[in-house]
Amino acid sequence: MRIPLIAGNWKMNCTLAEARELAAAAVAAAKGFTDRQVLLAPPFTALTEVAKVLDGSGILLAGQTVSWAEQGAFTGEIAPFMLKDAGATAVIIGHSERRQDGVIGEPDNRVNPRLRAALQAGLMPILCVGESLATREKGWDETEGWLKKQMDEGFAQLSLDEARRLVVAYEPVWAIGTGKTATKEQAQEVHAYLRALLAAMYDKSLASGVRIVYGGSVKPSNIDELMSQPDIDGALVGGAALDRKQFTRIIQFQAAN
Repeated sequence: MRIPLIAGNWKMNCTLAEARELAAAAVAAAKGFTDRQVLLAPPFTALTEVAKVLDGSGILLAGQTVSWAEQGAFTGEIAPFMLKDAGATAVIIGHSERRQDGVIGEPDNRVNPRLRAALQAGLMPILCVGESLATREKGWDETEGWLKKQMDEGFAQLSLDEARRLVVAYEPVWAIGTGKTATKEQAQEVHAYLRALLAAMYDKSLASGVRIVYGGSVKPSNIDELMSQPDIDGALVGGAALDRKQFTRIIQFQAAN
């Protein structure tokens, strides 16, 4: 059975005081729930403070990216051991905002080295994949090809045991900040496709065990219907994770049987 994962990605937001308040609200929201897992990914500056608030709560702490290198002369990067030292046990890798030209523009060929470095350090990677509006509008065949390329690149050189430790996050970039909305059926279709890819890349057992979470403008108004889909195992939440009331409702989702 796949345990749902609700992950809050705070991106480039929050003072230390704000981070402590948001973390405390998440702890309160998740209290008493044993059928789901919650994760917070604050900015690097807040990791140690958030770790203190989360101590003993069962909520996971993640970095928003990680270097492919163990340490050294890489200005602005953060090494796996640094994340672990700050209290993190997981890390987001290949987020659309990091890949996107004109934003950060991280090359796709950096994603797999970052994944392997995270795995080597014992961190749980959350691999983000997803197609742009231009790709989606070219049709399903183009979308499939794009997603397969990102999955092949991300999982390259990973053993079966290593692949089992990943979480995949599907981000329909075309539905984030564009005014367009992905329906629960569209999200489910892609999640089922990604699971089929994993079965072809490894085996059905791995595919049925890996969590695939959804990261396309998740809100209190759509979380229940999303979590009712058979192949959606959670959510990677952006803007709504910065609002205590909204994120509380998302953590406390009620999926239909």
